[in-house]
Amino acid sequence: MSESLTVQTLFEDLAPRLHLEWLAGRNGARRIFTQGNAARGNPGLIGHFNLIHANQAQVLGKTELAYLANLRKNWRQDACEQLFESDPVVVLLADECSPPEDFVRLADHYQVPLLKSAISSNDLINDLRYYFTHKLADRITLHGVFMEVLSIGVLLTGDSGVGKSELALELITRGHRLVADDAPEFARIAPDIINGTCPPLIQDFLEVRGLGVLNIRAMYGDSVIKKGKYLRLVIQLKQAHQGDGAAFEDRLQDQQRSRNILGLDIPVISLPVAPGRNLAVLVEAAVRNHLLRLNGYNAGEDLAARQRHLMS
Repeated sequence: MSESLTVQTLFEDLAPRLHLEWLAGRNGARRIFTQGNAARGNPGLIGHFNLIHANQAQVLGKTELAYLANLRKNWRQDACEQLFESDPVVVLLADECSPPEDFVRLADHYQVPLLKSAISSNDLINDLRYYFTHKLADRITLHGVFMEVLSIGVLLTGDSGVGKSELALELITRGHRLVADDAPEFARIAPDIINGTCPPLIQDFLEVRGLGVLNIRAMYGDSVIKKGKYLRLVIQLKQAHQGDGAAFEDRLQDQQRSRNILGLDIPVISLPVAPGRNLAVLVEAAVRNHLLRLNGYNAGEDLAARQRHLMS
């Protein structure tokens, strides 16, 4: 689920950076932005002044205001009325433009927030698109430890007590970085990108059985903490049981599966946990092998091709 976003929250988050000033329509401060989806009849999130396909955030710069000023009086009045009657969530004036005489009255009448920014309309739209992408993205919290291993985001999952945190601690000592322990949050910020972050409450902390809660930043320094990372691989830890038939699967067969997270299929690698196995080395090897697969190389297929060549 994506979090709700009001005009008030947007103003508080971005006022210093975008030099925002609230001109009128303060009674509409609790208006809510929704993820734009034409198929559901929702308007787009943001764009330049448009009366046909009205956006939730209507942006007017010098060009748009000059267009309105050059209209005949009745047409200009109708266009201004239509802008606010179309029920936008917010109207933003860019380029530090002063509002036309009717804008303040219409904003207060229709309870539509009217904001002014000192930056250009194109820069304002680009900044707000980036902001909306992260604020309104679909989100989910998963159980596991999320880390950056060899430059890619890896989620370590498995049953409680299987050793995820101990493995994460060993990976940290080997130079990899922690994003979040226990409850990482994931957001789909693009059609093919899921970004993982840590809730502020548990940032920097790792709970290890027998040691309790550890502050990893305080112990190892700032370099071992990563604020966020794109999720590229899931490694599932499983207890290895003697006589388990799964241990005798075809070793040349592709064992990689996938897990659907927020509509994207993320590759999953299962690692059996057993005494004497160096899981940190196995995780590093799994990540390196995954990177080779992304480049089109499959070691199992290579070996099978060599066997067929010899037999022929």
